[in-house]
Amino acid sequence: MHITGTLINVILILIGGFIGIFLGNRFSESLRHSVMMALGLFTVAYGIRLFLQTGNALVVLIALLIGLFLGEWWQLEDRLAGLGVWFEKKFNTNAKSDSVTFVRGFLAASLLFTIGPMAILGSLQDGLSGDFSVLTIKAVMDGFASIAFASSLGIGVLFSSLVILVYQGGLSLLAYQLQFLTTDILLNEISAVGGVMLLGLAISGLLEIKKIRVGNFLPAFLIIPLVVWLFQYFGIY
Repeated sequence: MHITGTLINVILILIGGFIGIFLGNRFSESLRHSVMMALGLFTVAYGIRLFLQTGNALVVLIALLIGLFLGEWWQLEDRLAGLGVWFEKKFNTNAKSDSVTFVRGFLAASLLFTIGPMAILGSLQDGLSGDFSVLTIKAVMDGFASIAFASSLGIGVLFSSLVILVYQGGLSLLAYQLQFLTTDILLNEISAVGGVMLLGLAISGLLEIKKIRVGNFLPAFLIIPLVVWLFQYFGIY
């Protein structure tokens, strides 16, 4: 069982989160806003870059639509938000704290840190071979991002580390049953699906342009292997 990379990721998120909270009062509101905008714009650019890796955009569209249907049916976004509320009530004793901000920080950080190919690829590599180099790179990125998040959105960002522990650690522990995810074609489509979700996260949670229930798209990661297989089977891909 190899979850070294996940543990490094969790530690750097916590360190970055504490730094952000500690220095948050020293940042002006305009600076915090500018940091969030910069992070949002970078996320847009990175999401587009990932989507362009697709070999067939229809594969991505079908996976997203089916995944969204399942996510709405299972109410994943509401459940994740409810988890944030539970953490806020149980651990945040500051009476002046804004629970809406706590939940927003928990949701935005959780989605940003889990969406994307690095989380999946890194977890599989860590589980299969013990190579946690990809997750280490991701951990550094997440650590810096958590500084920006925590300085603007507070302690809720810290609890996203628990989502990372369960999500990435679970993938690593199940890696031997997920070896089919290591094909190049499938990894490109996973990247494209993650890119679209990152765009939604940037528009909704970071740039605050339009509310998008990005959490309900997460089942698309479960659907994409089946869609790719069907397209290859019928010679469409």
